[in-house]
Amino acid sequence: MNFDFSEEQEMLRSTVRKFVDKEIIPYMQEWDERGYFDTNIMKRLADLNLMGVCIPEKYGGAGMDYNSLAIVCEELERGDTAFRTAVSVHTGLNSMTLLQWGSEEQKQKYLVPQAKGEKIGAFGLTEPGAGSDVAALKTTAVRDGNDYILNGQKTWISLCDLADHFIVFAYTDKAKKHHGISAFIVERTMPGFSSKAIKGKLGIRSGNTGEIFFDHIRVPKENLLGEEGEGFKIAMSALDNGRFTVAAGAVGLIMASLEASLKYCHERETFGKEIGRHQLVQQMIANMEAGLQMSRLLVYRAGVLKNQGKRNTRETSLAKWQACDFANKAADDAVQIHGAYGYSSEYPVERYLRNSKAPVIYEGTREIHTIMQAEYVLGYRKDKQLRSMLPEWSPESVTL
Repeated sequence: MNFDFSEEQEMLRSTVRKFVDKEIIPYMQEWDERGYFDTNIMKRLADLNLMGVCIPEKYGGAGMDYNSLAIVCEELERGDTAFRTAVSVHTGLNSMTLLQWGSEEQKQKYLVPQAKGEKIGAFGLTEPGAGSDVAALKTTAVRDGNDYILNGQKTWISLCDLADHFIVFAYTDKAKKHHGISAFIVERTMPGFSSKAIKGKLGIRSGNTGEIFFDHIRVPKENLLGEEGEGFKIAMSALDNGRFTVAAGAVGLIMASLEASLKYCHERETFGKEIGRHQLVQQMIANMEAGLQMSRLLVYRAGVLKNQGKRNTRETSLAKWQACDFANKAADDAVQIHGAYGYSSEYPVERYLRNSKAPVIYEGTREIHTIMQAEYVLGYRKDKQLRSMLPEWSPESVTL
């Protein structure tokens, strides 16, 4: 595998890094304290053609490859996890799922405006009593003529108050368990839809996260994504995309923790020398660098498989698990290096530590991914190829 960046990818990284340095980092501390999500950031990302990074040009995207999406997520999370999360949900969980499973009519109606950044997409799977245990969801969709009637609620939904379109999972036949779950495209403007933000989060305080509710929402049968009963397969394939972006974002958080720590190591002196000269500090710096390089390789390996249109559940799971754990440890070490200052909002590392915890939990907990990897090695778990999502991109098609 060749992990060398193309000229277009180097240009992409430079573009996003400059954007983050100018538009996000200077304001992030204030936004975090206020719990404020600046929607203008999404508009500016759309102006840069980054809301549909790896969506083919014929559907309004930039036509880049999946490792280009990883680069965007890395750099955004270097600014703050909230904005990487927004792109993960909009592009990874929603738009890429529409690309893979949507009909041509659904792609034209929903995917094209999302890829252009004219509309925002989100994803509704988790419920108050259904997280890792997807089959425990209680949301239902009952056929009524040419419509489905949706009732239920979802929680921990990113962009809950901001998204225009949601991919939602509900039971159409509870007796069939996993095989009775179906997926639907729900619009915010449909009567019976409501949302409510969750306050008091440990981290990602700038992110808009909350609950969405369905009170006898009438959804046209044309908004059924895939076939009845394919919802579980659709959800799992969506998580392959979402987890890929989460893993890439974790690389960005390691990078941010390392950059902040290096700066402080050269500024702070104890016992007559820079703290970077102390071996136990060097050990933490070395661990950050090792975590950064290993995580990036795992992410890009999954990206190569995605570019080839191959099933990548195992590789993406490993990348998500390890990168998020490395990011959590890197942020913790960054606080330790900063000492008492790391415990205050005067430096960004305390925010990095708070933000690093959520990705260890969402889109498959550390424990879920541990079990998955063990079952692959033991031979208990084998993947079947899902509907192919062959890449439709070439380096020459990249536009910034």
